[in-house]
Amino acid sequence: MEHGILLSGGSDVDFMIHGVFQYSFFGHQVWITTSHVCILIVMLILIAFAIAANRCMKKAGEIPGGFQNVVELIVEKLDAMVDSSMEKAAPKYYNYIGTVFIFILISNFSGLLGLRPPTADYGVTLPLALITFTLIHINKWKYQKPMTIWEDMCSPLPKWLPIWVPINLVSTIAVPISLSLRLFANVLSGTAMMALLYGLLGWIATIWPAALHVYFDLFSGAIQTYVFCMLTMTYISNEIGEGVRH
Repeated sequence: MEHGILLSGGSDVDFMIHGVFQYSFFGHQVWITTSHVCILIVMLILIAFAIAANRCMKKAGEIPGGFQNVVELIVEKLDAMVDSSMEKAAPKYYNYIGTVFIFILISNFSGLLGLRPPTADYGVTLPLALITFTLIHINKWKYQKPMTIWEDMCSPLPKWLPIWVPINLVSTIAVPISLSLRLFANVLSGTAMMALLYGLLGWIATIWPAALHVYFDLFSGAIQTYVFCMLTMTYISNEIGEGVRH
């Protein structure tokens, strides 16, 4: 079961997705893969933190200290990030953006635990992007008139000359693909490089690659998390419109 779940561990190091076990589901053989196991580990970490934070805040004092400080700091920083991009529309998206941010960040950081980051699997990043894509179009049809949407699809030509509609349609469909591929490719490249390093150098690599982990797992992981969430907020804000956000 360790094969493929852990990036470090001797001669079996690789960055591929492996089947852990399979079971029959309505006559079909379904595999539980290393990605599922790593997602489960990440979710258990997040659930444990959420339970601890909930209990802490129920007993919160007027003067925060210790763990309460950490929880309040995380919430304040995430809310401030959403406020800066979405303004009046921000309160509706505190929970979604905050949840996505923390999930992607911990997933990217999981390489520090020797795991294969779940975000190095396109089957994880694509659903995240599709949720964002759905929110974009829910807000588009909620806050814009059908004629305005049609004019945007025909832009830069007049609405009675829809030559650019196919091109604009392609650019619309490309949004979730670009969002998911950007996150997936950046995380996978770092995962592959660290796996190759451990595989080629074996136990020697455990002595000095801390700087590479700082870059690929911490710095690059944090940047990619921020980029994904900022693009999500930007796309949604553009559909909501200036009048609602201000």
